[in-house]
Amino acid sequence: MKKTLYILGIALLLLSAACSNKEEVSKQQDEHEPKQTEPVAKEGPSQEFEHVFPLTGIETNDDVNNRPFAVMVNNHPQARPQSGLHMADVVYEVLAEGDVTRFLAVFQSEKPEIIGPVRSARDYYIELSKGFDALYVAHGWSPEAQQILNSGKVDNINGMVYDGSLFWRADHNVAPHNSYISFENIVKGADKQGYSMEEEVPSFVFLSEDEVKGIEGTQAEHVRVSYSSRDIFAAVYDYNQEKGKYERYSGGDQTVNRETNTPVLLDNVLIVEMNHRLIDDYGRRAIDVTSGGKGYLLQKGKAQEIEWRNVDGRIVPFVNGKEVGLVPGKTWINIIPTSPGIAGAVSFGN
Repeated sequence: MKKTLYILGIALLLLSAACSNKEEVSKQQDEHEPKQTEPVAKEGPSQEFEHVFPLTGIETNDDVNNRPFAVMVNNHPQARPQSGLHMADVVYEVLAEGDVTRFLAVFQSEKPEIIGPVRSARDYYIELSKGFDALYVAHGWSPEAQQILNSGKVDNINGMVYDGSLFWRADHNVAPHNSYISFENIVKGADKQGYSMEEEVPSFVFLSEDEVKGIEGTQAEHVRVSYSSRDIFAAVYDYNQEKGKYERYSGGDQTVNRETNTPVLLDNVLIVEMNHRLIDDYGRRAIDVTSGGKGYLLQKGKAQEIEWRNVDGRIVPFVNGKEVGLVPGKTWINIIPTSPGIAGAVSFGN
């Protein structure tokens, strides 16, 4: 009898231990398995913005009443890669002397820490800058440009006056490819001269999301723009399908920001022909920026033939007498001579 009770007791102890162990294992499993919970609804309306940047069409809650500033940026091979171009809302690329192009980079929505190399003024660059009522920034001038800038008719700061103070010389290049300026110093220069840096800026016409999706035209995923027989100054635009934007190349190298290697990415590429004529033995030019003419507009990998017009000082595309809207984002405007013109200067490839 005692033996039977002893065996029964041992069995009960083993059973109790087994149950306890099973509960412990179950508890540990519960701790490691994801708990099933009721799904949480992702709520809230999409973000609403109060403003739209007038030169890019990008929505924002930032102040948009900032006066544009336009900087002459060097495009000589010794000046590449440049600083700040990736932040420009609009860039005009136009010939100077010697079949060398220069950039008039117009900034409003973004303010680069470093911009340059800064180069000298020409009268037609000043005229294009006036279309934005921009504070014009250059280092040097032609005789015609000097007369305009010294007349007081155009708000400007120039490295001829502020070299070594607002403008500095970088040690990675030699003159005249080493003059730089910052947004901070542009503001200081405006303050010195008593120029206001606040104003309401007229907006470009921009496409809606549905209109962007409906863009039509011929295939234009690889486009080359020649300014002359000098290939080093030809511009190439490759459409990046993934980003939905154009990348820019010069001399086989992508156009990027010197300090960060950030690429220039464009939503609108406007190519227009204008009458160019030489005015002196030095090779300076007069360019007709007002009369209108032929052009191409590249958007979303498509090209359409347009007519350009000068509307309140800005170069704007038209089709069948109606202004063509821009894709929200950044815009690059290539101004080429009427000889050889669009037909001879622009080529499309794969």
